[in-house]
Amino acid sequence: MNIKVNGLNFSYNGTPVLEKVNFNVDKGELLTILGPNGAGKTTLLKCMNAIHRPAQGSVLVRKKDVFKLASDDIARLIGYVPQRAEPARLTVFDAVLMGRKPHIKWRVRDHDIRIVDAALKRLSLKHLSLRYIDLLSGGELQKVSIARALVQEPEVLLLDEPTSSLDLKNQLEILRTVRAVVKGHRVSAIMTMHDLNTALRYADKFIFLKNGTVCGCGDKNSVTPEMIEQVYGVEVEIEMRKGYPVIHPVEDLEAFDYEHELSHGHIHEVRQ
Repeated sequence: MNIKVNGLNFSYNGTPVLEKVNFNVDKGELLTILGPNGAGKTTLLKCMNAIHRPAQGSVLVRKKDVFKLASDDIARLIGYVPQRAEPARLTVFDAVLMGRKPHIKWRVRDHDIRIVDAALKRLSLKHLSLRYIDLLSGGELQKVSIARALVQEPEVLLLDEPTSSLDLKNQLEILRTVRAVVKGHRVSAIMTMHDLNTALRYADKFIFLKNGTVCGCGDKNSVTPEMIEQVYGVEVEIEMRKGYPVIHPVEDLEAFDYEHELSHGHIHEVRQ
């Protein structure tokens, strides 16, 4: 296995957020962490990258304990893409080049320039190379963050909702790119997502978090309506389309009792 999470416990101000989290990801695998808001998905990624220090447990990348490594050594092993990147007065090229920092000793080499250039082309950012990132759209800025992580040439990619600010075309482009990098370069990728159907289409494995604990794991064939209802509290049906499972809520909108909901104050009437 390429990365192993073993017995991870983490608390905020004495309140447990993660409890006994265990899973592993092999080279060439893309794993998605799913679960409702507040389940601990982002916290788990931050623990894996040593941004947070758990009270117990370990994260091993190629059998190296992440919590015993220096920051530059972690950056050579793990590329992290946060949910929201902070804009700065840097060009797109320079922002992506910063991802090479763990590999640069005395000066930027031609090799580093070529790697950055390839990442910009791969993510359709080449035409924005000299644009300042504080002038980019949210989706463009997210793609810059992903490019910066890719040029680190990490063993593991951690992506926190990488498609949340992107339109449909760019969502598909990013997920195809991540999957191509995972398969082509034999790295491991772990990402959080809310879109179950998109996750089922692109990921190889899944873990479901609820209240900080893993309550389900496996490949797409192990995802059941019962598991979805247990985690999200929503009754669903799952059908196969072109080899992929597609999840549908069972709720019948035609039978929705608007007058009942309005009379009980669940829907506020808007008057012009």
